[in-house]
Amino acid sequence: MKIIESILSTSYFEDKPPVLIDIGASGEINKKWNKIAPYAVCIAFDADDREFNVSEKQASGYKRLLVVNRIVTALPSPTADFNLTASPFCSSLLKPDWEKLQPWIFKSLFKIQKTIPLQATTVEQAMVAAGISYIDWFKTDTQGTDLRLFLSVTDPVRNNILAAEFEPGIMDAYTGEDKLFTIMQQMNQRGYWLSSMELKGTQRLNEQYIKTFGAFLTNRMVRKSPCWAELTYLQNPSNTNPRSLLLLYVFALLERQYGFALEICDLALQQSPDKIFSACKEAVMRQLKKEKLKLPLVIMKKQFNKIFAHINA
Repeated sequence: MKIIESILSTSYFEDKPPVLIDIGASGEINKKWNKIAPYAVCIAFDADDREFNVSEKQASGYKRLLVVNRIVTALPSPTADFNLTASPFCSSLLKPDWEKLQPWIFKSLFKIQKTIPLQATTVEQAMVAAGISYIDWFKTDTQGTDLRLFLSVTDPVRNNILAAEFEPGIMDAYTGEDKLFTIMQQMNQRGYWLSSMELKGTQRLNEQYIKTFGAFLTNRMVRKSPCWAELTYLQNPSNTNPRSLLLLYVFALLERQYGFALEICDLALQQSPDKIFSACKEAVMRQLKKEKLKLPLVIMKKQFNKIFAHINA
C-alpha cells in the first residue's frame, strides 16, 4: 500500500527509522518486512567463531542491515554451549528432552551430533555495539529460549516494542524450554494482543512402526498433533506518541489487521491534528472495499478446490 511509503517518508522517521530485530533468522530475514525494508534498520544475528563484530551488509534492500556474529543469550556470558542436532533446525542452546521425545515420529531430528562452544552476546550488548537504542519489532526463533530473550531486554526498550514474534513449543522437546502457554500469559499481562497463531506439528507415532507400515501410515492415517506455534503479537495502542501510532498502524497493515488499523486511526484522530491520520483511515477503507470486491472470486476458488479434491479422493 502506498500509504506505508508515505508514512515512513515523513519527518517522524527521518532520524528514527523502524528498528527490526531478527534472532534465529537462519540466513533468511523475516519476509513480512519486505515492504518496509528500504526505510528500516534490521539487526540480524548469525553465530560464528570470528571475533565479535557488527558488520553492515550493502545492497541488502534495507536502509541498514547489521549482522551480529554471535549466539544470543539472556544473561551475559563470553561463550555458550550449543547443541548441534541431526537437523540444523532443531539445534539449540538447550538440550533436547530425549525421554519426552520418544513417542514422536521426528525424535531422530533432535539427536545431538556434538556440542560446541560459541561466542555469545546479549541483545543489549549487540544494540550498544550497533549504536541502536530502541526496538520496534522483535522476532526470535531460538528453539526454546524465545521468551527469556524478550524479557532480557531492559524495561525502557522492551516496553516500547510494538510487535513481537515467537516460535515456542507446545509439546516437550527441550529441557527447560519457554513454552507456548507461558508466552501467552506474559504477553497478555504486558499489554499485547495475539494477531496471529499458526500451529505446526507432526504425528505422535514411534518410529518403529514406520518400518512395519511404511510412510503411508504417517501421511494419511495418523493425524498430526500441534507441537509448536508461530505467534505474532501487536501492542495495544496505549502510547499516544504519533510515531508509535503511525508505526503500529504500518505493522497492522503488514499483518492484514485492518480493523485494528482503524482503531489506531480513530484513537489518533482524537488526539492529533496531523492530517496524515485521516489519510491512514481513508487508505484502510479503500483497501477493505478492494477486499470486498475480491470476495466472489475467493468463494468460487474455494468451491472449485472442494470439487477438485472430491474428484481426486
